[in-house]
Amino acid sequence: MTANPSGFEPVFCTIVPPHVLDKLARAEDPALAGPARRTLERDALERTHRRLTTVIGAPTVAPAREAAEDRPHRTIYDARHRQDLPGRKVRGEGDKPGKDATVNRAYAGLGATFELFVNAYRRNSINGEGLPLDATVHFDERYNNAFWNGEQMVFGDGDGEIFLDFTIPVDVIGHELTHGVTQYTANLTYFGQPGALNESMSDVFGSLIKQYTLGQTAAEADWLIGAGLLAPRVTGTALRSMKEPGTAYDDDVLGKDPQPATMDDFVNTGRDNGGVHINSGIPNHAFYLAATALGGNAWERAGQIWYDVLTGGELGQQALFTDFAKLTIAAARARFNDGEELQAVLKAWEQVGVPTS
Repeated sequence: MTANPSGFEPVFCTIVPPHVLDKLARAEDPALAGPARRTLERDALERTHRRLTTVIGAPTVAPAREAAEDRPHRTIYDARHRQDLPGRKVRGEGDKPGKDATVNRAYAGLGATFELFVNAYRRNSINGEGLPLDATVHFDERYNNAFWNGEQMVFGDGDGEIFLDFTIPVDVIGHELTHGVTQYTANLTYFGQPGALNESMSDVFGSLIKQYTLGQTAAEADWLIGAGLLAPRVTGTALRSMKEPGTAYDDDVLGKDPQPATMDDFVNTGRDNGGVHINSGIPNHAFYLAATALGGNAWERAGQIWYDVLTGGELGQQALFTDFAKLTIAAARARFNDGEELQAVLKAWEQVGVPTS
């Protein structure tokens, strides 16, 4: 076990934004409001625990010595609807699939995330040094979220009314694990614009992980985050849309997707850590525009530029959208010279209203 390095501040990141759960917690139907309130309470406790353990220098998991550089080292645990982490080990690396589909999906999703980063970007796991990938499933009862707590993934089963099993969408798994990549690289502050960039990085690479797994080009992808997570009764397709921010859902209980696509509709709010899950729609849309303009596999050119910025060492913890945009332009020029990649990135930021000069 190794202690957290100086300045290393892992945060508690969830896939379902608190503003969505807040809305759900006010539903008249107790079957809908109860699980949402319980989830909010559990998230608050986990967030407090994360802050306390970070302050005292909580240990993080050391890389497994036996793990090969091009192979993941996965362990899946079952919380058995309790709140103790990590729970009982139910599947290790190389073990055959069992009867629990949730366990199998978690195992596969961790592997899919590892494969994109190692194959596309030569990154050996989340920290670049073979960090074991641990996940706990069946967390708590009717828990409506999934989260990265700075050390591992945790998945709820959902309430079955609004949210289904959180291991169903592979991009949810990829999204949360990418918070770990950000944690070990730029460590973007989880508030305001840098927090929205933090969330956007997870949506970008979560979507790329899904596209890579399905063998989809940028034109073939749906660019939805969390498709398949919403229960049939919900009027919506996903948690977020990178193609059309603000259109993922419009439901009587959940309300309307509040994400803006451009700076014209930027949301100033103190909720949701300064709107980290809301304003992330703007850099999300910029990536979508750049990736689809370039065509082909989005992880190869647009994804490479975004990865170069995230891991290049020049992205500050307090970076604003314009700071990130300027770095993507520099990265596009450095890697691809003055070709179509540079023009696609320039035009994408212009279309979403983020200045680059």
